[in-house]
Order: sequence, then structure tokens, then C-alpha cells
Amino acid sequence: MPAILEHTNFTVSDPAATAAWMEKLFGWHIRWQGDAMAGGHTVHVGTDDQYLALYTPGTPANEATSSYNRVAGLNHIAVVVDDLDGTEDAIKAHGFKTGNHANYEPGRRFYFHDDDGIEYEVVAYD
Repeated sequence: MPAILEHTNFTVSDPAATAAWMEKLFGWHIRWQGDAMAGGHTVHVGTDDQYLALYTPGTPANEATSSYNRVAGLNHIAVVVDDLDGTEDAIKAHGFKTGNHANYEPGRRFYFHDDDGIEYEVVAYD
């Protein structure tokens, strides 16, 4: 059996706020939250089997360079949905701007950035 991705941990400015829009837009739930390393806080949000660990340190440092131009940068996070158009409508209603739409074999996709500048790909397979 191949390995299964259980979670990804990345840094955001406000884990609770990020988890809240993920719950609303992606239908996920908070699995756990609590104190984390370096005086930080973490929220685990996702499904029963997979999740994102949203971490904020006690004293955040702001890195302004593009993740696509540095080694070990997070370029984007992709989620698969059944209803691409409905999900895009909800994302726009939340105030995020979508773009970079594409049809490709075997599906369709678009991208958006959250308030922290993290890029998300939303894809639906035919």
C-alpha cells in the first residue's frame, strides 16, 4: 500500500480565522486546537482522515518573497470538490478573488489567495 498524506502543517496569521473559512467553504471541521511550539497556537481542520495544521508562532516573522522563488516555499494547496462552480461562488461571496481558470484533462480548476497570500487550487474532475 502506498503512503497516504495525513496532514500538512503551515504558518498562518490567525489559525482560528483560517479554519473558520475552511469549515464554511470546504465543509471541513476542527479536529483539534491548542498550544504549540514557540509560544504558538495550532488548529487542525479537515476531515476525519486528512487535515491541515494551521500554526501561528508566538512572535511571527513576515517573509515577503514569493514561495515560487525560494526553496522550501509552499506554492499552493489543492482541494478537490464536486461542484466547482458552486464552490467558486461561495469563495467569491466570502470576499476572495478567483483567477487562473483552466480546463484540462480530466477536469477544471481555478485558484485564489487567502488573506495571508497563500494560494489555493480548487479542482473538480469530470
